[in-house]
Order: sequence, then structure tokens, then C-alpha cells
Amino acid sequence: MSDPSNTTNLQDHFEITTLISGFFRVMDERRFDEGWADAYFTDDLRTTTPIGVAEGADAVRHVEEAIGRFAATQHISSDVVVRVGSDGRTAHVRWNAHMTHVHPDSTLRARGEGANPLFTVGGVYEGEVRRTGQGRRGSRMSVRAVWITGEPPVLPEEAAARVAERTGARAAG
Repeated sequence: MSDPSNTTNLQDHFEITTLISGFFRVMDERRFDEGWADAYFTDDLRTTTPIGVAEGADAVRHVEEAIGRFAATQHISSDVVVRVGSDGRTAHVRWNAHMTHVHPDSTLRARGEGANPLFTVGGVYEGEVRRTGQGRRGSRMSVRAVWITGEPPVLPEEAAARVAERTGARAAG
């Protein structure tokens, strides 16, 4: 049954789903050349992750640093739900993600024989996407883990403390 308050059309859904897929692809291919984020985010991007909240250029660096903690990653998105606001410019977006991370050899050596090379997360992303002069761009993005297997990455002490504070869990550090 359709929701009459949802003004999303197929073009909106296509543009936003393509934006999400492209962002995940950039992360997995590690194509973080200068200005890469301009194709995906507004200058005032705000991200919320288990590691903390970041804004603007710090949010972009946060993405790069998070991915850089792993030897490889694979992000898969599904069930994208788009709700375009009445102004037609802003949309609320929610999607599921399956995120597989491969630990680098240094982490496996530090953890010892038998260490699990994978850290896998099933999560939910939510965000806001705006229509700009350059196309759709994300302005808000949060990710919440629903389940995890394996151990998280070895984090710098400050980041590990933030994770522990936010989740109440022991963070690897």
C-alpha cells in the first residue's frame, strides 16, 4: 500500500540508491583521491558512528581512517527506503548494510594464532540527502550495528575509549 505523504518517485529512488552504491564502492576500492567526497556529500556533512560524531572535513577523514584500519572491506546495501520531503530537495533515507572487514596482518599477529581475520557487521544506515546543483549529496549519515561477528579493529586509545563509552562494551585498543 502506498503512503500518500511519500512523494518519492522512481528517479529520486534511482539517484539516491546510486549515490549509496557509489559511496560503498569508493570505500571498498579505497579511491580516496583529493576531493572524492564532493561527489557524495555536502560540505556540512555530519556522521554518527560507534566511534563518534564528526562534521565537515573531519567526517570525511573519519571515513578514510575507518576504512584504512582494514586490509580490505566489502559493503553491501539493501532495502533502501527513500522519503522525499514536500520541498522535493531533501530526502530521508534508510538502508540495511552488510559490512565485511578483513583485518591486516599486523592485527592478526598482535591477536595471536587462531585470530579471526574477519570483522563482520550487519547494520542500519539512516541519513539525509539533499538535491544540490551537482546532484544528490548526503548531508547526514549515521550507522548503527544490529549484530557483529569477530572482533573490531585495534583502535587508537582515544577512539577505543569513545567506543567503550558509547556502547558500554569493551573496545579493542
